[in-house]
Amino acid sequence: MIEQRKHTRYETLAKVKIEGIIEEEPLLKDINITGCRVACSNSAEIELNKQLKLEILPESAAKIGPFDFLAESKWIRTSSRSYEIGFLILESPKGKQFQRYVDYLSWRYSHGNSMTGKSPSDTPLPFNAGG
Repeated sequence: MIEQRKHTRYETLAKVKIEGIIEEEPLLKDINITGCRVACSNSAEIELNKQLKLEILPESAAKIGPFDFLAESKWIRTSSRSYEIGFLILESPKGKQFQRYVDYLSWRYSHGNSMTGKSPSDTPLPFNAGG
């Protein structure tokens, strides 16, 4: 499947809390300003086109506090090892923190830092990511 997106999705492994899902702690696999992909180890009881509140807990290297947004489930993909949900982001009450996180991931991506390579905290950020 070839994905054509207007905005680049940036890989991450942030923790996610999804409203109404308490069995496990899903992981944010990628995100951009319009959507995200969340992975669960077990199938979650999420219906398509359902609006849910997602709370994102960025990885500590980002130095950005938790933020939440309202998103709508758009697709569900299952395999023998994972369960992924694609969300369309509708609104974020803490929009500045959300945008800082996307900017941080963009910066990390553009500097060749991957999740398994050099830590982004080893290189100074070109913007104030902390506040």
